[in-house]
Amino acid sequence: MKKLLMFGAALLLGAELLAGATAAAVDTTDATNDFYDNTDTRALGLPVLEIAGEISNPGPVDLSKLARRYVIVKETLLDAEGKDKFTGAYRYDGYSLFDILNLSALDKKNKGEFPPIIDLYVEVENKSGEKVVFSWGELYYPVNLHKIIVATEVSRIVPSKTKDLWALPEAPRLVAANDLVTERNISSPVKITVRSYPRSFPVEKGMSPMYSPVVKLFSGVEKVGELADYPAGLNTNTFNTIFYGRGKGIHSTSPFTGVTLKDALKPYYPFNRANLRAGLFCVAAKDGYRSAVSYSELFNRNDQQEFLLVKSAPDADGGLFSLFPAPDFFSDRAIRAIAEIHFGD
Repeated sequence: MKKLLMFGAALLLGAELLAGATAAAVDTTDATNDFYDNTDTRALGLPVLEIAGEISNPGPVDLSKLARRYVIVKETLLDAEGKDKFTGAYRYDGYSLFDILNLSALDKKNKGEFPPIIDLYVEVENKSGEKVVFSWGELYYPVNLHKIIVATEVSRIVPSKTKDLWALPEAPRLVAANDLVTERNISSPVKITVRSYPRSFPVEKGMSPMYSPVVKLFSGVEKVGELADYPAGLNTNTFNTIFYGRGKGIHSTSPFTGVTLKDALKPYYPFNRANLRAGLFCVAAKDGYRSAVSYSELFNRNDQQEFLLVKSAPDADGGLFSLFPAPDFFSDRAIRAIAEIHFGD
């Protein structure tokens, strides 16, 4: 009997310690300087995810082996009139798409024509059949990694004065923390598909000099415009940078000056839910080098790390226009002598 009482007391003590640990995780008295641990966490459940597409090892995802990460998000959606409507502020905990795809062995369909990986993109589908798109560069090249996660827990970030309690999601959720309008945050993701941009471009390695006097703009198969100069009325921006490639390392520390690519393209590609979710560009150079850029990472950032369209001196090698990807750690998506920009397939 005495042993049973001692065992029962130990169980009770363990329960009290566990309860204390849970309570301590929620800082309701502002004992710490962390603003994002002040409310209870709701478990959203573990999704059952499958990876497919242009990889040699497709199959289910084992989340138990992955690191836990978190992001903080102010969620906003488009209303019926196309205006943004705030829906809540949250901390999401879960697993980054970077980690989920990290052991996927790439097997590009177009690797014979174009081996670099920067024309890859990822399509995420949920139980309802909704699909959203991320460029490969958006996942693996940014200065700030792990901003796209599959969330399995959520908590509110509650204003200290108004005490607003926004509605909590109830299912696992894909969360893109760098998006201003969070249309790519979809519930119950089930499938992740890796693809390469489907359009073919003739490749001519070592082209020199390389120059394209105009950038042709396409939407599907239709040519919708062209750029032979900066559009009228746009201000230039100068970004200081350490220009560093994944293969060749340091290129320069010279600044880049240009107009934001989104402002140059704004008249041709509308800002709407469909484009925010699944819109995809391919920026192609005169020599066939190309890169995928999602519509949302170009038009819908909340971090002001914009893509610059940079104009060179007349007839300069690599001109007339080049792309400077300010969000990226590496310079690989910096396209010289841009000849075409395609939107959609």
